[in-house]
Amino acid sequence: MTATLSNLVASPTAHGAVRDRLSRLVGDPAPAGSEAPAANVFAAGCASRVVLDHVTSKWGVLVIVALSETSLRWGELRRGIEGISEKMLAQTLRTLEADGLVHRDAQPTIPPRVDYSLTARGHELAVHLLPLVRWVGANAGDIVGGR
Repeated sequence: MTATLSNLVASPTAHGAVRDRLSRLVGDPAPAGSEAPAANVFAAGCASRVVLDHVTSKWGVLVIVALSETSLRWGELRRGIEGISEKMLAQTLRTLEADGLVHRDAQPTIPPRVDYSLTARGHELAVHLLPLVRWVGANAGDIVGGR
């Protein structure tokens, strides 16, 4: 008996094989000192989906890249990242701070001074994002212009 393509695609074995292959594709080991297994970003309920959403949003990427070399004040970020609204900048900074990627340093001065910088984990992420952002910048004209 010959299996049809639709039977193979719909079979649990075929789905399992695809899940296993995709899992191996991104199967980085768990972080050092972690007891938990590595995250499977392809699994629907994986916490990594939340982190991916935060760090790969347009504004999340730009804030992380902007802070990659030095700390900046809120106004400097607002002026440096053209097009971001005050609301989106505040929301993005709060999210990245809650994720442990951005550090907020509020000085008790008058007027108040707040500096934002990357945490060690934020710097680790920036090392991976910078080449992506450079690639996008170098190729955006050809990609968007080719439409």
